[in-house]
Amino acid sequence: MDFNLTAEQLQIREEIKKVCREFPDAYWREIDAKKEYPDNFVRKLSDLGWLAALIPEEYGGTGLGITEASIILEEINHSGGVATVPKPSHGENTLNAWK
Repeated sequence: MDFNLTAEQLQIREEIKKVCREFPDAYWREIDAKKEYPDNFVRKLSDLGWLAALIPEEYGGTGLGITEASIILEEINHSGGVATVPKPSHGENTLNAWK
């Protein structure tokens, strides 16, 4: 099994890095201090189609795979931004039942 990234995956990584450079640490500190949602960052990712990575092309997404979506999240987190994936609520409820 080959675990090396493909040329397309490496290009995705570079594109996300380029977007993230537009939002330096000062941006994230200000958002955090004001307890605001990072609208400008999310809008930029949306406009470029990165937030639709896992949505099939026939439904308006980019139709990328889980590896590509992971690369996107990894680069956002690496840049200082915070990227999370929503988890199913039933898992949270199950865990909370044991508290």
